[in-house]
Amino acid sequence: MTMLPWQGWALLSAVFAALTAIFGKVGVEAINSDFATFIRTIVILFVLGTIVLATQQFQSLNGVSGRTYLFLALSGLAAGASWICYYRALKLGDAARVAPIDKMSVVLVAVFGVAFLGERLSARNWAGVALIAVGAVLVALKR
Repeated sequence: MTMLPWQGWALLSAVFAALTAIFGKVGVEAINSDFATFIRTIVILFVLGTIVLATQQFQSLNGVSGRTYLFLALSGLAAGASWICYYRALKLGDAARVAPIDKMSVVLVAVFGVAFLGERLSARNWAGVALIAVGAVLVALKR
């Protein structure tokens, strides 16, 4: 399974993200959304810790650069903020409407990738990004 190309891993990510929305919507019904996020985070920490230890991928913390720590910390803060907002949105709205708006991150990643990482997208790529944005808005609209 580690031999999957990036497209396979991205597809699996989409499947698990969809399951996250469905399971999260049911799980957040009877508890506070922040506490639900806390429980989710503990589960993720346990599972990932088990994977890293079982596959012997743990690395010396001294070998990690300050820049790497900075950007991983910023990424962690952004992920945490995203999860808190996502679970609050699931608590208040339909999963079928919340998830597409959350996936507007695809549009933002394209814009940020070009603006900050020097990535390039073709006209066809930008058309796809625009379709994602329009699709997310159309799915999120009430009847």
